Amino acid sequence: MRIYIDADHNGFDLKHRLIQYLEHGGHEVHDLGTVVRDGDDDYPDAAERVSRALLADHGKEARGLLLCGSGQGICIAANRFKGIRAGLAVDNRSVQSARNDDDINVLCLPANYLDYEKARTLVHTFLRTEFAAAARYVRRAKKLDGLGV
Repeated sequence: MRIYIDADHNGFDLKHRLIQYLEHGGHEVHDLGTVVRDGDDDYPDAAERVSRALLADHGKEARGLLLCGSGQGICIAANRFKGIRAGLAVDNRSVQSARNDDDINVLCLPANYLDYEKARTLVHTFLRTEFAAAARYVRRAKKLDGLGV
C-alpha cells in the first residue's frame, strides 16, 4: 500500500519510527515532511502536502498518515480538502469504525499522547480495516465528499 505521511515538530520523532515500521511491513512510504525537526513548522502545511498527494494519487491502495501534538489541528486542516476523510485516532475500536463505516483515507495521530506501540497498533488497525461499502456508508461518504465549496 502507498502511504503518504507528514507531521509537524510534535510528531516528527514518532513519524520516523512509524516510517520504519511501515517500510518493514512492505509498504511504499512517501515522507512529505522535513528531514530535520523545525519548531516553526505548521501543521496546516503538513496536512496540505499529504491531502494533495493523496488526492492526486487516485489509487485505492493509497492512504495518508498525519501527526501533530493533539491530532486535532492536523485533522481539521486535512478535512478542508474535498475528497479527504480524515479521522482522529482515539483507540483501536474508533479507528476500525472510522475505516469500516466512514471510509477514512487519512489517519491523524495525537503524537503528544501516544507512545510508539500504541501508535503502531492504531496504524495497523487503520491499514488492515477495509471499508464495508454498505449502501448507507457509500451514500454518506458521497455526501461528505459533496460538502463545501
